[in-house]
Amino acid sequence: MRSLLTGLGLALAATLSTTPLLADDIKVLSAGAYKAVLMGEIPAFEKQTGHTVSVTGDTAGGLIKRIKSGEAFDLVVLTGQAVEELLRTGELAAGSPRPLARVGIGVAVRKGAPLPDISTEAAFKQAVVSARAVAMVDPAAGGTSGIYLVRLYERWGIAAQVMPKAVLVPGGYSAERLVNGEADLAVQQMSELVAVPGAQIVGYLPADVQRYTVYTGAIGTNAARRTAAMQLLDALDKPGVRSGLESRGMSAP
Repeated sequence: MRSLLTGLGLALAATLSTTPLLADDIKVLSAGAYKAVLMGEIPAFEKQTGHTVSVTGDTAGGLIKRIKSGEAFDLVVLTGQAVEELLRTGELAAGSPRPLARVGIGVAVRKGAPLPDISTEAAFKQAVVSARAVAMVDPAAGGTSGIYLVRLYERWGIAAQVMPKAVLVPGGYSAERLVNGEADLAVQQMSELVAVPGAQIVGYLPADVQRYTVYTGAIGTNAARRTAAMQLLDALDKPGVRSGLESRGMSAP
């Protein structure tokens, strides 16, 4: 009996020695463009630290609304501009923001479809005008690329031609509308295009009309799990993560 109890005690000690005593559940809000990177890094982080991570994705505008309405969170990954706004209004902890990745806007078609010419501003403009239907993030939902594209179409004077045939996605991956046949062209941030199986990347927008966005991580002022959230932010900023951004359609900031 004594040997059995001793064995159980040793087993329990071994378990406790490998299990963090202060594991936390970190709540993260993430813009869609960075979410795939985040989800790819979470399993290793959870295994190493014992923490668990729950992620809510939304457009940049949607996340700002959530935060300003009082939704609880520990860490947020947003556009640099949005982070600056939330710092000014006190929702984010001063000194915590850290640039994590940069992404440009790209174009995709359904795999196997002809690739349109987007090598110049004029060529991309023609590709958009000629498309049967163009999938993009709904600007009304606060999507960063969608807001920029509407302004670009207006500047070009083609908004009246393009927007009636736009397939507006309130959040998520516009390239999914290529796969199901709703659209034959998708224009969105590259990290969201490459995340869709069945989509074929055409390339980035021409330099003259490209718009790069830097995504920044920051800790909430009222974060309940501040130390654990900072650990996650540190993990996302490691060289190994930065070196893997290219495969996810992003680059180091």
